[in-house]
Amino acid sequence: MPEESNRRILAFDFGTRRIGVASGQEMLGTGQPLAMLPARDGIPDWTRIEQLLKEWQPDVVLVGLPLNMDDTENDMCARARKFGKRLHGRYHVAVEMVDERLTSFEAKGEVLAGGGSRDFGRHGVDDRAAVLILETWCREQAGRPDK
Repeated sequence: MPEESNRRILAFDFGTRRIGVASGQEMLGTGQPLAMLPARDGIPDWTRIEQLLKEWQPDVVLVGLPLNMDDTENDMCARARKFGKRLHGRYHVAVEMVDERLTSFEAKGEVLAGGGSRDFGRHGVDDRAAVLILETWCREQAGRPDK
C-alpha cells in the first residue's frame, strides 16, 4: 500500500436507482466523476463495479453515509452500510463510510450553476455527489493531527 497521503480512491454515492462513482488521489485532494451505475432497488451490476475496481485499483473505497441533519441514521444509512459491507466482502477492499450530508444538494447546485438541466431524475448528479464525498474525506484526512 502506498504512503497514506498518496492513496488512490474510489468513492460511491449509493442510491436505490443510481450509484455515482468518482475517482481521485489523496495527495491531490480532488476527485473526478467516473460513472453513474444503474441500480435496481439499490442492487448494482456487480460485474461493472468489479471492472471499475480492477481498472482503478483503489487503496481505499469510500461510501457516502446519508446521515440526518441531527446526526441520526435512517433507512438509507443502513442500505449504504450494507453496500459498503458487500464491497468489502466481495472484493476485499478497505471501505470507509463518509458523512455525505448535503452532497446531493450541493451537486445539484453545481449543475444548475453551470447551466445544466433541472431534470435530476433523468440527468442525475450522483457522480458529482461521489466527487464531493471523496473531497470531503480528503479534507478530513488532511486535518487529522497525526498526519
